Amino acid sequence: MMRIITGKARGVRLKTLEGDATRPTSERCKEALFSMLQFDIEGRDVLDLYAGSGQLGLEALSRGASSATFVDKSKQATKIIDENIIKTKLLDGSRVICSDVADFVRTVRGRKKFDIVFIDPPYALRCAVQSAKTLYDAGLLKPTTIIACESEEEDIFEACPEAKDIFEVIKHKKFGVANITLMGVKK
Repeated sequence: MMRIITGKARGVRLKTLEGDATRPTSERCKEALFSMLQFDIEGRDVLDLYAGSGQLGLEALSRGASSATFVDKSKQATKIIDENIIKTKLLDGSRVICSDVADFVRTVRGRKKFDIVFIDPPYALRCAVQSAKTLYDAGLLKPTTIIACESEEEDIFEACPEAKDIFEVIKHKKFGVANITLMGVKK
């Protein structure tokens, strides 16, 4: 069972997709992630990439983010996100886009920059850092953007070594098989 931990929608239970198509972030990981970000959320523009149920973007909105853009290529996932937005009453600032990362980047390029980005792709894709690099290359990140990745790899740069020249690890925590890595753009 997933729920919003704190803020305006505290305690609201979220719907999730049936089956194994998505792997929701565990409650423990989500609590740790948001304790790492607690002072960085208020008034920020958030991107929830590979959004699934939308729980990370919704948690950010509940905690005072000014907007959340939810991107998932699954129509079923975007339908669940829409339902969760209504259920949590976090409609203001919510935008749901049914798209893969490449099409989303082409559509938004140069028109929007995000303060916080959640990247939680299926582990088998091993594309968290590559997705962050794609956003960087498209100009969707600010010099101060915080990128939160959930992945199976302990070394987040293993799948995309060239990203080491762009990003630096701010914090890293391991929870069982899940690794939460906060990154920033190198100065």
